[in-house]
Order: sequence, then C-alpha cells, then structure tokens
Amino acid sequence: MKKNITDVKFKGLKVILRCDFNVPIKDGVITDDTRIKSSLETIEFLMYGGAKIIILSHLGRVKEEADKLKYSLLPVSKRLSELLNREVVFVPYTRGNEVETAVNNMKNGDIVMLENTRFEDLDGKKESGNDLELAKYWASLGDLFVNDAFGTMHRSHASNVGIASLLPSAIGFLVKKEVDEISSALNNPRRPLVVMLGGAKVSDKIGVIENALKIADYVLIGGAMPYTFYKALGYNVGGSLVDDASIDFCKRVYEENKSKIILPTDVVVASSMTNEANTRLTSVNMINNNEIGVDVGVATLSEYKRILSSANTIIWNGPFGVFEIPKFSNGTRKIVEMLSLSKAKMIIGGGDSIAALNQFGFNNKNAHVSTGGGASLEMLEGKELPGLSVISDV
Repeated sequence: MKKNITDVKFKGLKVILRCDFNVPIKDGVITDDTRIKSSLETIEFLMYGGAKIIILSHLGRVKEEADKLKYSLLPVSKRLSELLNREVVFVPYTRGNEVETAVNNMKNGDIVMLENTRFEDLDGKKESGNDLELAKYWASLGDLFVNDAFGTMHRSHASNVGIASLLPSAIGFLVKKEVDEISSALNNPRRPLVVMLGGAKVSDKIGVIENALKIADYVLIGGAMPYTFYKALGYNVGGSLVDDASIDFCKRVYEENKSKIILPTDVVVASSMTNEANTRLTSVNMINNNEIGVDVGVATLSEYKRILSSANTIIWNGPFGVFEIPKFSNGTRKIVEMLSLSKAKMIIGGGDSIAALNQFGFNNKNAHVSTGGGASLEMLEGKELPGLSVISDV
C-alpha cells in the first residue's frame, strides 16, 4: 500500500506537490477549471497543516519557443489564488535564482507555483524524458514529494517519477480516490460488470480489450472499432474507418468471446462526415460501398439498454459515435441518458467520453468521472502506473 498525505508528517516542511493543472485556456482565460478544483482538498490539507507548498504542473505540449506564450501557468496560479482565497506566488521560471529565492522565503502555509514543467522539454525533453539532473534540482527544493496528478501517473517524467525516486513521497487525496475507485471496479466489482469501449483504432485498445474480456461479463464495442470487427467477419463496411493491422486480432478474439463481446447489430451510415450528409439506418450486413458508419442504431441501443439496466458496475471509455456532429450524436446521447438513470457503480474516463457527458447533461452521483483518461485506460489494461509504483510504501 502506498503512503498518502495522512500517513506523513509535513508541518514546516517544504512539500513539492505535483498537480495536473493541464486545463483548457483560450485567450488567456481558463474555460474549465475542474482539474484545479479537483486538487483543492489536497492543497488545503497541506496548507492548513503548515506545509510550505511548491506546486509543479505541466500545461499543453511545448514543442517550440512560441508555445511558451500560450502555455504559461500564470492564469492557473491566479485562478488557484481565487479558489483558495490565499496568495499563490507565481515564479515564471522552472529553475534558477528566482525559484530558489521564492522557496527560501516561504513561511508555513505559503504556496509557490513554478512555471510549466514542460518548458524544460525545449532543451532535450528533460521533463518528459525524466532527466536525472532536472529531477535532482527540483528534489533539492523540498523535503517531501506529494503526487496529486493522476492524469500523468502513466508517464515517467522528471516531475513525478524523477522526484519521487529521490525524496520521501506520498499520494494526495485525488490520486488516492482515483486509484481506489478504479481498482475496486476492476478487482472487486459488483456483478454484472459491463465494460464499454469506444474510440477509433482497435490497435490502441488491444490490451484493454483483452483484459476487459478477462474481468467483465459483457464488453460493448462502439465508436469506429466495430467496423474492423465487421471486416474481420467478412462484412462490407464501405468507407468506414478500419484498422487493417488489427483484423486478425478482431477475428480471433470475437470467435473466442462471442458471448461476451457485444457489437452493434444496426448502425447509422452517412454519405460524408458532415452534418449535411445523407444518412440512413441499416443492418450491419447491408452497408454500401459509398457509406461511412457514424453512429449506433435503434436496435443496438435497445440491446444496450437491456444490458446496462441489469449491470451493477459499468466502466466506460470512449464515445460510441461521431457525437461532435449533431446529426450523428443520437447514439452517444442515448447512452449518456441511460447511464444518468443507472444505479450501477460507474467509472468513466477519457477526454471524449467526459466531453460527451458535459454535452448531454450527465448527472449521476454513482459515477466516478476520472481526471486521467490515459492513466485510467492503462489501469483498465492491467498495467502498473510508473508514477504510482515509485511512491513510498506504508
């Protein structure tokens, strides 16, 4: 079992807190502060407990010098200051004299936020490459490391794995909740357990599909992935997206798990990927050459409703149609409505899935909506998370 912040003494200590403040920013304004709010419990616990908090986070992908202008954490520090009603000292550097001065001047309860850790990627990908020298520098600023960034737990970066390998460490409340919720659903689910997997390419989720088939009672395959299965089964899929490299896998895994894998029986097809396209509802074995599969059909939704209504645990990752285009959004909207009414324990992850929840007004207190799509997906695949395994044991 990994240490969490209730297991460690931190009063008067300099605590390096890794958060996931990778929030959407448009014209310098944060458009969704959910990830900032998600770490408030951990920050306030440390703050009122007398820690000196040094916050690290990444924001966006920094590939060139010009990216610094749009990916500064300054707006995040201002929003965090508003939420805490406490000054957050922002240092527009990732290391150097200004950083050290700010840290050395801290009093118990103070908060300092450094600039975007990925600014260090402009010089040889030191952050994302887990550069030891950089990790040692950041570790030298503190006495204790706390990781509350579940969204980067599947990455081995200098700001998480690097620092944690050099300092006493623990996880924050957000990471603990994420790990506990997802582990419980995977390892000790209330059955029936239904896993819903959407998305585009089968190859991206081969490990997830294989592990889901080991633990689930039903695995619903949606999005564009069914068309690779259909092609593997000999159907014409027209111009639908197909992952040709995964056809053999789909054929084998379907033959071995026919009773568990639920593929759509009818779909909505379109003449093009536009809201003005001509569409029709068709059986999966009646798709024409010039048609593209864009959504699940009425009969399929009825079968989903039957399966989901009896489920006691549901795990969902990836939308089941091109919901961004209104004409193709019915299936995903109906699924969100089904889940809103469900009494099952739910784990929902992935940026597109969460976007669908927000778009269609999802509201269910039984659901755990994960802040880390990639990390939750790797847990679903049965992989160990590097950012978690390095944390000190109790």
